[in-house]
Amino acid sequence: MRGPTAALLAALLLTVPTAVACAPTGRTSAPETTYAPGTAPRQGEGGALLRQTPDERARTVAGLRQVDDLPLYEMTYHGGYDIEAPLTDAELGRGEDGWACSLFHRGAEFGRNFDWDPNPAMVVRADPPDGHASLSLVDVSYLLDGKDPADLKDPADRRRLGHAVLAPFDGMNEKGLAVGLAQTPDAELPARTPGRALVSSVRVMRLVLDRAATVDEAVALMRRYDVDFTGGPQVHYLLADRSGRSVVVEYGQGRMHVIDDRVLTNITMAGADRRARLADTRYRTLAEGIGTRTDALDLLRQVAQPHTRWSVVYDLKAGTARVVTGQRWSRVHTFTIEPGGSAPVSSPG
Repeated sequence: MRGPTAALLAALLLTVPTAVACAPTGRTSAPETTYAPGTAPRQGEGGALLRQTPDERARTVAGLRQVDDLPLYEMTYHGGYDIEAPLTDAELGRGEDGWACSLFHRGAEFGRNFDWDPNPAMVVRADPPDGHASLSLVDVSYLLDGKDPADLKDPADRRRLGHAVLAPFDGMNEKGLAVGLAQTPDAELPARTPGRALVSSVRVMRLVLDRAATVDEAVALMRRYDVDFTGGPQVHYLLADRSGRSVVVEYGQGRMHVIDDRVLTNITMAGADRRARLADTRYRTLAEGIGTRTDALDLLRQVAQPHTRWSVVYDLKAGTARVVTGQRWSRVHTFTIEPGGSAPVSSPG
């Protein structure tokens, strides 16, 4: 496993500053200014990464727990955060192939396999003071400074993990909107727009979860930001909402494409007709499967790969997520957006 670096951590958590900060409201005491390790603002740059009162910080780290031996952790984040904090020079920092993920949308279900290195993961609940409550999954290897697994008895490790709120790899909010990413072989981003905020490929998903309620709102929001893939894999996104609408957002030929589809793997979608898409085995398996009554986790099992780290099915109406880690299909964790809403491990079906 490649060791995480300070540059990788900073790239995942930060964005280019703008004149607008998401300041929390309704505080009874001044929030504490905190920074992820190695990510304090450089001279001339302002804004705190996390906006928490001492009580909110204590509640966040106190609630961290290990769910299984992937390891999979669980955290409910309390407080606010600056969604447009500064960005360092390195983006994701993972240039190698490996993000061979599979995603689909069917009715109220949003399913996803995250295929990557054997790293720890975390289920994160967030309810920002100026946004929608959400549930997301995060690869937290970059937060741990090379430690695997984290030591939850170590206050420093617990504090590092608190920053996972800013880097969702997939997720769903209380409005029934879901988003997830997958690597794409080709991407050509639009030219930078003067004065527009630049956000990382995971931070744009935090923006979507916090601020959008529908696919159309999410697409409009993504058009207002420049996205940066520097130093890491190029990605595209599947967006879905509880109305049944879903689209792929992909960058190519210097612009943002919005493509009507319910399945996403690792093929270039813009300009590809259905025949070309069906030539991809995982795409075809999911496209054919979503028209059947096959359980969503079983569909994900059919397209799982040796390096599938987690499989998740979000229920966009019920606000729940069924999670399988490390392809242990007989062990299903169920989580809800509401704090304290995790259920005992169960077997599928």
